Amino acid sequence: MIKYKYPVVLSIAGSDSGGGAGIQADLKTISALGCFGTTAITALTVQNTLGVSGIHPIPVDFVKAQIKAVMDDLKPSAIKIGMLHSAELAIGIAEALSDYPNVPVIFDPVMVATSGDLLIANNIVETLKQYLFPIAKLITPNLDEAAILTGMEIKTTGDMKEAAVQIMRYGCNAVLIKGGHLKGPDLFDVYLDKADNECVFKSTAVDTVNTHGTGCSLSSAIASFIALGNDLGISISNSKKYIQQAIEQGKDVKTGEGQGPLNHFFHPQKLVKHLME
Repeated sequence: MIKYKYPVVLSIAGSDSGGGAGIQADLKTISALGCFGTTAITALTVQNTLGVSGIHPIPVDFVKAQIKAVMDDLKPSAIKIGMLHSAELAIGIAEALSDYPNVPVIFDPVMVATSGDLLIANNIVETLKQYLFPIAKLITPNLDEAAILTGMEIKTTGDMKEAAVQIMRYGCNAVLIKGGHLKGPDLFDVYLDKADNECVFKSTAVDTVNTHGTGCSLSSAIASFIALGNDLGISISNSKKYIQQAIEQGKDVKTGEGQGPLNHFFHPQKLVKHLME
């Protein structure tokens, strides 16, 4: 008799042909943390460690069909949303997920690649705010994305806190602004939620160019820890520790001629078995 199930995480994101970010980074992260990864691919990219040179969108109806196929059969315990290239796709995903309102969503509003390449159409930002921000348990913009969302210039943790307040006005449940692009020996991420709970997460900067896919990996890690049964605060804290170690363990490795990936499998966990209810 079957008694167990795996904690399943669905990643809705774009494919990175270089393997460092997007769906590929998500699956590596989810697997490394002991969860079972599933996908709904939103776009194919022509990409390597040097940057993005092409994006091929997947039709919206096909993305929605992928989501339904996974949700109805494998029944994920958490969902991560990453790269969305159009307003139509954002609306389509919101429609598809409306049938599964009790599954927590971690939304990483990917707008700018590590290389600086803009990954979204100009008209998508307002659509993201209207359709996806309200259904997400957490959104995780980096400094560049927070600047796009708020129109602010963000240079300090004080600016990050103000940006978090502004982003929360779009109907978010919680926001984590990632400060990895700030200069200095210490890095800070700012968290704020609807209950006005605020937290600043501190980490140590690592001297390396191998940070490609950090944001993708963090959001999928948070989704994974939630799927493992943790609350949001613990999931963020554990994910920060995981990303810090993954960067440190991959800092001296050369992968390609540009910005390399993290070492996702520095300490892989066995696939977890949960008792079926």
